[in-house]
Amino acid sequence: MKAIDLFAGIGGFSEGAKQAGVEVVWAANHWRLAVEFHSANHPDTTHVCQGLHQADWRDVPFHDVCLASPACQGHSLARGKEKPHHDALRSTAWAIVSCLEYHRSQFAVVENVPEFLGWALYPSWADALSRLGYSLAPHIVDSADHGVPQHRVRMFLVISKSKNPLFLNLHKRQHRPVAEIIEWDTHRWNPIHKPGRSVKTLKRIESGRKKFGDCFVAPFYSSGSGLTGRSIERPIGTFSTVDRWAIIRGNEMRMFQPSEVRAGMGFPRTYLLPKNRREAIHLLGNGVTPVVATDILNELKMAA
Repeated sequence: MKAIDLFAGIGGFSEGAKQAGVEVVWAANHWRLAVEFHSANHPDTTHVCQGLHQADWRDVPFHDVCLASPACQGHSLARGKEKPHHDALRSTAWAIVSCLEYHRSQFAVVENVPEFLGWALYPSWADALSRLGYSLAPHIVDSADHGVPQHRVRMFLVISKSKNPLFLNLHKRQHRPVAEIIEWDTHRWNPIHKPGRSVKTLKRIESGRKKFGDCFVAPFYSSGSGLTGRSIERPIGTFSTVDRWAIIRGNEMRMFQPSEVRAGMGFPRTYLLPKNRREAIHLLGNGVTPVVATDILNELKMAA
């Protein structure tokens, strides 16, 4: 089975496909840094750096399945207040329709946040695919249920040239604790009590200490688990594109490092990342967890 990867990012979908024995023959992204590191990790794939609204689908090779992760920022509730550019981000999904119209591949798998299904234009988008002969089967998947130590709930839309929607039998695995990916003795720690530390941060840490003891993780915002932190014996919350999760150990603390986020996303240890910490966190937080892609594609191959 051959695949292409649209909006490929650092390559979570491609890595998952590789693990499932699916050959990714072509990948595209508009961000040069993402293309650079996708190329470094998947050197046998043909790469294009461009916005996919400008793609000439005649230049894209034959494939059985189209993998696509269009921009989620316009759909996610985390975006905050609606802004004009969110319309442009949401419109990236129409490139998938254009690709399928030309290539008529047997399958496509689209990853996004669950709110994608509530997009005002989703009915029209889905109708366009239906008119091309495709059936759509949305799956809401938490990466933690697939052995990744991170709760990351995403929508995977399985699109197939079949009379009925193709719902996959995705088996759940035991949850893994985030403690497994913390590199306790590798990185530099900072004292919790130091000049300039926010009083609100100190109060949240103290609340977490009362609930979980000396070691726990906490996000740097004051809602949800940001009020108390969460146990290291359960999966962490979602790794995002910004530096947000901290590890508390006794009187020390530090932020998660890229190598830990890489493990928390389920990428191999050997997966190459930018040296710039902020860029690495951004690319990882914007990615697809490879193991979920592997599980979906393995089931898709069985159903094909």
